[in-house]
Amino acid sequence: MFLKKVDGPRAVTLPDGTVMTRADLPPETTRRWVASRKAAVVRGVLYGLIPQSEALRRYGLSEEEFRAWVSAVADFGEDALKATRLKDYRKS
Repeated sequence: MFLKKVDGPRAVTLPDGTVMTRADLPPETTRRWVASRKAAVVRGVLYGLIPQSEALRRYGLSEEEFRAWVSAVADFGEDALKATRLKDYRKS
């Protein structure tokens, strides 16, 4: 078995005890962003699996968009990433 050389860890342990690997991140070609894919990218960056700069480049995200995802998760949890729930979680 051959492993591709990557910078940083191949896997991280999340606070709930589950292990997240680079295979758990969405593919680079992702264009349809559902809440679970957004959450995976946010978890990957917050727990050190992938640097933020690499995530922004890899997925073509703006810094502002990514910060909005992180803020939504921090304030309201992963449900706040659902497009159908934006009105419920929008800050007034």
